[in-house]
Amino acid sequence: MSRDLIKQIIESRVSEDGLVDFGIKGVQLFRVTEPVRCAPAVYEPCVIAIVSGAKKAILDGKAYDYDSNRYLCCTMSMPVEAGAQDVSPDNPLLGVYISLDTRVLTELTLEMESAVGVIQKPKGDSHPKGLSLARWDDGFADSLLRLLQLGDSPTDTAVLGQSRLRELYYAILKGEAGHSARRAFGVGNAIGRAIDYLATRLGESVTIEEMASQVGMSRAVFHRKFKAATTMSPIQYVKSMRLNNAAMKIAGGMNVNQAALEVGYLSTSQFSREFKRLYGQSPKQWTLSQRLSGA
Repeated sequence: MSRDLIKQIIESRVSEDGLVDFGIKGVQLFRVTEPVRCAPAVYEPCVIAIVSGAKKAILDGKAYDYDSNRYLCCTMSMPVEAGAQDVSPDNPLLGVYISLDTRVLTELTLEMESAVGVIQKPKGDSHPKGLSLARWDDGFADSLLRLLQLGDSPTDTAVLGQSRLRELYYAILKGEAGHSARRAFGVGNAIGRAIDYLATRLGESVTIEEMASQVGMSRAVFHRKFKAATTMSPIQYVKSMRLNNAAMKIAGGMNVNQAALEVGYLSTSQFSREFKRLYGQSPKQWTLSQRLSGA
């Protein structure tokens, strides 16, 4: 029932394809009516909830399919390929994008841990994954609906928006993605802090030792925990982040040489080799295929 009402709200507020600001910082509604091929992207900490259609994110070869039954929760910057194929004007992709405020989530997580004690991780789970799927449980659906219902009144949105958003965050922390989110934003968030450090230095030469030292770990321990959280080694992650950011810049109209330099490649030929190895096409071939497909 809540999802049907959420869908009605999105349909009433988004008449054309694209993202529309809802009026609360970090909350956007979206509509897509044309198929979108999977293309390089960088997911920042967010939750994406779909009420119509389906979307796919691919991380290190693993596909995460989410729709009106499961939402996607990303707790740290992740290099993915994302797209939505089965989309049409009669079957649009409709949903809500919620950027996660790490400060608020950290406060909530610490409050939860203080109330019930440090949250134990399940056996066999060495570290939370940066990307996870969760069922639309009643708590999540009801709190999202309550948040979006504020849109009918600018005054209600201004006065109650942040408290309703906090309520939604709490529902996420209690849901199926909660373990990963609590670990990412709570006491054990060392890998998240290392990724935040890296994200602001993509154009620089950052070593594994430097990242490990930022969070007080040895190289070996850092490597193991980093791979458990992101599914990639630190070197693979850095390379994917740089190449995905470059691909997004090129898709936005930047020339290949400039894009390579901005993400830290001093050699254009090395950039082209690694780009082709990851995406199966040279940067120029990839750019042409994106334009021909209308991506």
